[in-house]
Amino acid sequence: MAKPRHFLKLNDLSPEEIQYLFDRTRVLKRRFKSYEKNTSLQDRTLVMIFEKNSTRTRLSFEAGINQMGGNSVYLNTKDSQLGRGEPVEDSARVISRMCDLVMIRTYEQAMIEKFAQYSTVPVINGLTDDYHPCQILADIFTFIEHVGPINGKTVSWIGDANNMCNSWIQAAELLDFTLQISSPPDFSLKNRESLAKNVHVFEAPTEAVSNSNLVTTDVWTSMGFEEEQRERKAAFEDWQVNEKLMRLAAPNALFMHCLPAHRGEEVTSGVIDSPQSVVWDEAENRLHTQKALMEFLLFGEVRD
Repeated sequence: MAKPRHFLKLNDLSPEEIQYLFDRTRVLKRRFKSYEKNTSLQDRTLVMIFEKNSTRTRLSFEAGINQMGGNSVYLNTKDSQLGRGEPVEDSARVISRMCDLVMIRTYEQAMIEKFAQYSTVPVINGLTDDYHPCQILADIFTFIEHVGPINGKTVSWIGDANNMCNSWIQAAELLDFTLQISSPPDFSLKNRESLAKNVHVFEAPTEAVSNSNLVTTDVWTSMGFEEEQRERKAAFEDWQVNEKLMRLAAPNALFMHCLPAHRGEEVTSGVIDSPQSVVWDEAENRLHTQKALMEFLLFGEVRD
């Protein structure tokens, strides 16, 4: 039996495979908008395992597989044996025998990697503390829709060097665009010496957004770090994406946020509600890119 393809980090895919996903996403989104029926995942079952709360991840995966003729099963670790001490490898062996795909949203990257090691079906990272690859697929597809190919362009990450930042770094290395990062000193990237030549770190956010085609950010306090909220709010004060900062980017630069946003903290309402903001397209495109991803992990490239 062939080993399943997993999607635990963005660089689990090649640049060519990522481009295929974008091409396929365009087809699936057009069909969705035209009310064309698509049943490529008919009779397939997706198990969704959640340790972290979610709105967009659950909705996009659940709706996505349903729209393609499949079914979904929701599991919360609080309500399953995973939350009662059953070894991850045992849960993986059992769950994967009863479904076709598994999506996991959890804290530790090691947990999802161990689950994938023992799973007989594809495993998708719906978010961990280290990476958020599904969101990056949606973000880059949204950029392509509005601007065109991202290679050769400049993206600015402003804020915490978190899972989103890590996934943007992988994207820059794979898809050949420049990534400019600025984070508060105590929340900045470690191991900078391992960064690719097209990934740059700046002390000041004003330098990081210079001539950028896309400015993106995230909440100052991610899930799992709530005890640091007061400290983070003080540390990140100068890393707010506001109208003044956006004016330093290239003309017509886009703004993105993976949501939910804390208006008045990491971004102002003036920015997130501006014509430059594409956050609602970005959120919707989680649905379409993940449909293409699930199909690809099960069947490879589909041409129809």
